[in-house]
Amino acid sequence: MSISKKVILVGHFGVGKTSLIRQFVHQKFSEEYLTTIGVKIDKKEMTMDGIEVTLIIWDIAGETDQNKVPKSYQLGAHGVLYVFDVTRPSTYNNLHEQLNHLNRLLPSAPIEVLANKVDLVTEEECNSLLDQIDYPELIKTSAKTGNNVEHAFMSLTRRMI
Repeated sequence: MSISKKVILVGHFGVGKTSLIRQFVHQKFSEEYLTTIGVKIDKKEMTMDGIEVTLIIWDIAGETDQNKVPKSYQLGAHGVLYVFDVTRPSTYNNLHEQLNHLNRLLPSAPIEVLANKVDLVTEEECNSLLDQIDYPELIKTSAKTGNNVEHAFMSLTRRMI
């Protein structure tokens, strides 16, 4: 059996969405910051639980408010990775509001929330910060080290199939 699933990565600009995709699809990381204009689409084929899955991964340009993202980019998504940067409070201050918007727009799509760039803070700082955010199932990721990147995509894929 073979299926395709559209996955969108959303969040503020500069949180590491493109780097997470590059790490997951190509196992590469670059310090160079490239701004995504509009949307960039990538693809990754894998097998999960005996099912051939093709992830069509939409890297959507960062916005401070998900209402500003063209709905055409988001509609039809089977799953969402919402990414924020643990070093920039502005990227997670309105997390619950942004997730509510995505849940209204895509009621049947599972959402994984990624606390990215954990390599830039100590374990204590990270845990203290995540306690304040109060979201039950955050995945701590680092596109730079690859920490939990595969796990985040696999977790979302498992929830979609």
